[in-house]
Amino acid sequence: MVGNTHPRNGKYLKADGVWGLLQNKGKMTVFSLCFLLCADILDLALGYLTVTIEPLPPVVVGDTVTLKCNFKTDGRLREIVWYRVTDGGTIKQKIFTYDAMFNTNYSHMEDYRRREDLVYQSTVRLPEVRISDNGPYECHVGIYDRATREKVVLASGNIFLTVMSPPLSISVVAADTPAPFSRYQAQNFTLTCIVSGGKPAPTVYFKRDGELIEVIPWAQPSSGGKQVATMRDPRGPQPLISRELDETKLQKSLSLLDFDERPARLFTEDPMRGYTPRAPRYEPSPATEIIPETVVSREFPRWVQSSDPLYYFRHTHIPLSDGTIEVRAMITWTLSPQLDNEALFSCEVKHPALSMPMQAEVTLEAPKGPKLIMTPTRAKVGDTVRIVVQGFQVGSAGNEVFPEPLFTWTRVGGRLLDGSAEHDGKELILERVPPELNGSMYRCTAQNPLGSTDTHTRLIVFENPSKMKGAKNQNNAASSMETLGLVPAVLILTVTLELT
Repeated sequence: MVGNTHPRNGKYLKADGVWGLLQNKGKMTVFSLCFLLCADILDLALGYLTVTIEPLPPVVVGDTVTLKCNFKTDGRLREIVWYRVTDGGTIKQKIFTYDAMFNTNYSHMEDYRRREDLVYQSTVRLPEVRISDNGPYECHVGIYDRATREKVVLASGNIFLTVMSPPLSISVVAADTPAPFSRYQAQNFTLTCIVSGGKPAPTVYFKRDGELIEVIPWAQPSSGGKQVATMRDPRGPQPLISRELDETKLQKSLSLLDFDERPARLFTEDPMRGYTPRAPRYEPSPATEIIPETVVSREFPRWVQSSDPLYYFRHTHIPLSDGTIEVRAMITWTLSPQLDNEALFSCEVKHPALSMPMQAEVTLEAPKGPKLIMTPTRAKVGDTVRIVVQGFQVGSAGNEVFPEPLFTWTRVGGRLLDGSAEHDGKELILERVPPELNGSMYRCTAQNPLGSTDTHTRLIVFENPSKMKGAKNQNNAASSMETLGLVPAVLILTVTLELT
């Protein structure tokens, strides 16, 4: 029995336990009190647990990474499990497990009603991370239920580890090479920069003679799915670039004009493509042509680029099996051999995993006369002769001609040994040369989109003593057989005469 309380609002309230309180406060008060009472009981029984993982910036392949899982609780730790999540979250692979049942270093809370925070940290070390380590990770923490030791309360945190890889290789190649040279028609030229091994995809840009090239984005794919680039200049007419035409190149071009102010006859010309030559005053026939073995003739275009070229840019991303990306960046412009010959083009790459840009460079250069090597040096009748291009006669050391030249072989004044008019490749093979080829002249034409050049070499065929000896032996054998054939005939004739 509860005693009387102090009067309220001028009245005395006689409360007979909880029932009197419920009658005065209503049903909502009952629910509120029950909810607060249950929450307090659950809080005392279950405790609390919060788990967080410290964020990490992107890391580079080969780095050592430490994943840190922080958790706070007022309960007793049961276990810590680290997972690596793969296949979009469908597979979880255990990479670390800690079982607190066999560890006595953690404190026990004796007073269950006294709130006490215990802060823990679990770390996982990943030495020399790889691209395959990229992805989400989870830290799962379990504590004992404060009401019973048979239940475990779980909480988890997650983090996404971003692993970057710097590009492993970079190269610059010319598209559609080897390609012939046309002195009568301007040609489009494409440089391709191939960057492999990067993650994420790097940024690629081009420079010419050390200056950044202002590019025009390649047109978007048309309705037919093909990419087309408009050749209209969106910037309007542009003046010549600062790299003026070299006077020495102009002099070389003029030196090839003959007395009729026509280009000297070169064997790579194609008069049917936009040019009709006038009848020359004198033009020797190929059969009577006299060419020294050391002649190297150059060919230059008959047109000059009159404005700054437009560079069209496009690029593609190709995912590789190891998780990295291959980037192919291309620039296309109308080639001007007068201006582009000996121009330095570079492809540069920026990537967050690189401390400085990565680059590859090439120098556009027209061929300047192939250097021909003939084996054997003293060819005899019946030998197999090989004429091979071993480089170029003119050019800086270590600087190969770029783009790759197209080599074409012809025979001056006739067809090749196999009956064909010409042969492509860096090597010409003449099998079992006959004596009739002695003194014949062979021409090797090297050409790329920047220019063309011809080099000639003469084949000298010596007599083969072994074949001469064999031929004499055959003649002697034939004479002997003829002599042996006459003896029986004489004997038969003698016997016949005696019998008659």
